[in-house]
Amino acid sequence: MTREAVTEAGGIESTPADPRAHDLPLDSHMHTDQSFDSQVPIDVYGALAAERGIAELAITDHIDFDPRWLNFDPDYATRERIVRAAAERWAPHGVAIRFGLEVSYESAREDEIREHLRTHAYDFVIGSVHVNIDSPYHASRVASFVAGKTIDEIVEPSFSEVTAAIRSGLFDTIGHIDSIKRYLLPHVTPAQLAARPDLYEPMLRALVETGTGLEVNTSGLRQATQETYPSAAIVARFRELGGRRITAGSDAHRPSWFAHGLDAAYQIAADAGFEEIAFRREPGRPVSVAIPDRFRG
Repeated sequence: MTREAVTEAGGIESTPADPRAHDLPLDSHMHTDQSFDSQVPIDVYGALAAERGIAELAITDHIDFDPRWLNFDPDYATRERIVRAAAERWAPHGVAIRFGLEVSYESAREDEIREHLRTHAYDFVIGSVHVNIDSPYHASRVASFVAGKTIDEIVEPSFSEVTAAIRSGLFDTIGHIDSIKRYLLPHVTPAQLAARPDLYEPMLRALVETGTGLEVNTSGLRQATQETYPSAAIVARFRELGGRRITAGSDAHRPSWFAHGLDAAYQIAADAGFEEIAFRREPGRPVSVAIPDRFRG
């Protein structure tokens, strides 16, 4: 049985029964009640991590730079205080908690994003392109947007913006690079995108050339797409092109989504030839986290 819900932007959530991961070194993408679309107190994640053996967490609450969005101008000091205090509480239980951020990237607002990151220190920063009220992929307009277009034309607005995010050099990793898959259903299927891996080449080459990380985001495993963002084949191609930095995150917004499918991300990374997960624990301190041997047998 699955439980489905239509999100504000129109994507469908589909949550299978308890595929949650255990005994992993890191989940680098999750949201607490400091994000508008989550109501999870940070200590809930701390407790789940201690119970399930997830040794390290990055709290990556949203920030938006469009004043119409709900995470515009959040209180940085409050967020940092909450995360640092939780880190102290959970360290004795074997859980490290880092102060991260997920930026809603818009190329038109890149200067504002750059200034914020220059003046505010985070341990780890994800850059992501999201579907907002103006997006052609929003539920209210996606059907009319795709009508009569080629698949190249359909993905271009999102993929070009993702490429701009990569080329900005602002981020440790790029989140869910092809999450438009969830909004394009049923007009364009994941199988149709999989048949056109060439569409991903500009993004992947930009990642390689800039040394930016590629996130394997497992939220798609609980959505109707039923695959990670991006798929295993795209991760393998990233490695073939010379990609060196891979990250893994569940993108949890609810307790039941904590570490959801995260072992799949580790397996995809290992199968592509990666031995380590890339991370940063404080400004200017990149680190590598070994993928457990059970994934590399």
